[in-house]
Amino acid sequence: MTEMKDRRRITIERTYESSIEDVWELWATKEGIESWWGPEGFTTEVLNLDLQPGGELRYAMTATGPDQVAFMKSAGMPLTTPGLISYTEISPLTRIGYIHVADFIPDVEPYDVSTLVEFHSDGKHVRMVLTFDPMHDEMWTKRAVMGHESQLRKFEKILVAKSS
Repeated sequence: MTEMKDRRRITIERTYESSIEDVWELWATKEGIESWWGPEGFTTEVLNLDLQPGGELRYAMTATGPDQVAFMKSAGMPLTTPGLISYTEISPLTRIGYIHVADFIPDVEPYDVSTLVEFHSDGKHVRMVLTFDPMHDEMWTKRAVMGHESQLRKFEKILVAKSS
């Protein structure tokens, strides 16, 4: 694995009108993860979920939207890529820490991306704070931010539908 020298962190915050249990379920179950994980135009199949420190999430993410399929092809990437997350911290209803192996980028040695997700509930709202390492360069870091923001739009739509 290539070790990243730039240790700055990126933070994205969202507040949802939802119960902490509904938010946690989307992060902590196979069905929940499959419903929102990955940017718009991608679907995710959870292959294995072991939600505990030292446990793993193995998944396959597939480009399904026309723009995403075109991007993957133009970048020389397969339409379906496997993903591996190793959980470093699980504190039910409050924190999830994990390391994602960035091994899907053509001509770049695999490296680890550390992420911490914190959940803060006041009973009616949940503030979710997502903090993660940058990617290997600015272009891929921007893509990672855009990807997180896109999947969080999916996340929000699911929570809104649950509360309807």
